[in-house]
Amino acid sequence: MKWKALIAVGAAGVGAVAARDLTQKSHALQRNFPVLAHARYWIENIGPELRQYIISGDDEERPFSRDQRRWVYSSAKLQNNYFGFGTGNDVENTMGYPIIKHRTFSDVAPSTAIHSGEEVGVPSAKILGGPRDRKHAFRPKSIVNISAMSFGSLSGAAVEALNKGAAQAGVLHNTGEGALSPHHRHGGDIVFQIGTSYFGCRDDDGKFNIERLKEVVQTAPVKAIEIKLSQGAKPGLGGMLPAAKISEEIAAIRGIPMEQDCSSPSRHTEFTDVDSLLDFVELVASETGLPVGIKSAVGHMDFWESLLELSGPGRNVDFITIDGGEGGTGAAPLVFTDSVSLPYRLGFTSVYRLWAEAGRTDELTFIGSAKLGIPENAIVAFALGADMVNTARGAMLALGCIQAQKCHTDHCPTGVATQNPWLTHGLDPTDKSVRVANYLKTMRRDLLKVSEACGVAHPGLLTVDDIDIVNGVRSKRPLGDVYDYKPGWGMPSEAIQREISDIMRPRLPVDKAAPTT
Repeated sequence: MKWKALIAVGAAGVGAVAARDLTQKSHALQRNFPVLAHARYWIENIGPELRQYIISGDDEERPFSRDQRRWVYSSAKLQNNYFGFGTGNDVENTMGYPIIKHRTFSDVAPSTAIHSGEEVGVPSAKILGGPRDRKHAFRPKSIVNISAMSFGSLSGAAVEALNKGAAQAGVLHNTGEGALSPHHRHGGDIVFQIGTSYFGCRDDDGKFNIERLKEVVQTAPVKAIEIKLSQGAKPGLGGMLPAAKISEEIAAIRGIPMEQDCSSPSRHTEFTDVDSLLDFVELVASETGLPVGIKSAVGHMDFWESLLELSGPGRNVDFITIDGGEGGTGAAPLVFTDSVSLPYRLGFTSVYRLWAEAGRTDELTFIGSAKLGIPENAIVAFALGADMVNTARGAMLALGCIQAQKCHTDHCPTGVATQNPWLTHGLDPTDKSVRVANYLKTMRRDLLKVSEACGVAHPGLLTVDDIDIVNGVRSKRPLGDVYDYKPGWGMPSEAIQREISDIMRPRLPVDKAAPTT
C-alpha cells in the first residue's frame, strides 16, 4: 500500500508540473515538452560541473585548467605537486607557447628536493616608495602577494583565512575596494585599496575624507595604498556587489543600504585627469607617509603617455599595478570580461616600453596582475619587467574554490565567494589559512627554482633572453622580439641587480657564491 501511495503522490506531482507547463506562456520549451523540458534546464545548470569533472581534458578548461588547479590544490596541502609521464599540453601544435631556457652551467643551481625552498624569503628587488623618499618606504618581503578581493565579494571567513595566510607566508594582502574589515585584522600586512566609492575613507555624503583614511592606516598594519582606476575583468566599469550578498556587517562597513545592489561609480570624483590624479597621490602620500600607487587595466595609451610626461621628481606614483583583460572578478557583464582591455602581456609591455624608452623604469615598482598565480605565467611577467606579481584566483583555489563560477550568485558551494551563513560555515579560516600560506610559499619556491635553473639568483634578474615563444614545432622567437624590447629592457639597474644578488647570496654555498662585480 505504501508503494501505491508514493506512486500516486509522484504521479500527482508530475501531473501538476505538466499542467503548469502547458498553461504558462513564458517558456515555449516547457509548453511543447512539459516536464521533460526541466531536465534540460537542470543539465544546463550543472554544465560547468559536468565539463569540469567528466568531459574536459586536463588542460582544456578555462580560466584555469584541471592540471593548474591540481597543482594549486596539492601545493596548498603540501602534497606531492609533481606530475608524471610528461606534459599534457599540446606543445607541438600550440601557437604562442612560452618556453623557459635553462642553462647547462651556472654558479646557481636549484635544489631537487620537492619541498626545498618553501621557507626561503624572496623579497622585491626594489624598495617600494624608495625613489620618492616616502616616510614609510619599505622592501616588500615577498615577490608574490595576494591581489585585491573585497570583503563582500568574498566571505568574512575567506578574508580572515587570506589574511592569516598572508601573515604566515610574509606577503602583502590587498583589501580590494570594499574597505578594511575586522576580517582583515589577523596579522597580515595590508595594501589598502581606494576605489571610486571611497569605502572606508569617505564621509557621510560618500566623499573622500583624508582624516578617515589616516584613521584606518593608523589602526592596522597598512604598508601601502593602491588607487584603483580600473580592473582587468571590468575595465572602465565600476564594481558591483549584488544585493543578495550584502549583509548587515557589509552594509555597516561600507555605509550602504542592504536592499539594493552596491554599484560603485565608473570614475573617481576626487580627480578628473592625470594632473589632478598626481596631486591626489601626493596628498595621500604626504598625509600618511605610505607608498601610493595605482591599479589599472590598459586601453587607450593617452593616459599612460600623460602620466609619464607629467610625473617626475616632484610628483609621481610609487608603483603601477597592471591588470590584464583575462583577470578575474566576482561579477561583470560578459562583454567586459571577454572583450574590453588588453590581455596582460600586451597591456604590461605597452606601458613598460614607455618608461623604458624614457630610461625611467627604476622610478617605480611594476606589479603584474591577471592569471599570474601560476609559475609559468609569473616567470614571463618577471622577464618582461614586473618586480612583483599579485594573485587572486590562485589564493581562492588554495582556499578551496572549485571554479564553480557562481561568484555573482551568492551560491558559492565552498563558502569562498558568498555571504550565505550555511555555505560559509564550511570554510574554516584557521585550516584554510595554512593552505593559503603553503600555496604562496610553493609559488615563490617554484619561481626561485626556475630562476636558478636559468642561472640567476632571483626572478627579478630573469631577462627576455631567457624565454622563447614557440609556434608549435614550426618556429620560435625570443620574447624580447615578440614585444619589441631593446637590449636591457625588463631588468632593473645594475645597482639594484647587485643589491638583490647580495640579499639572495646567503642561499648559495660559499664556494659557489657569484663574485661581486
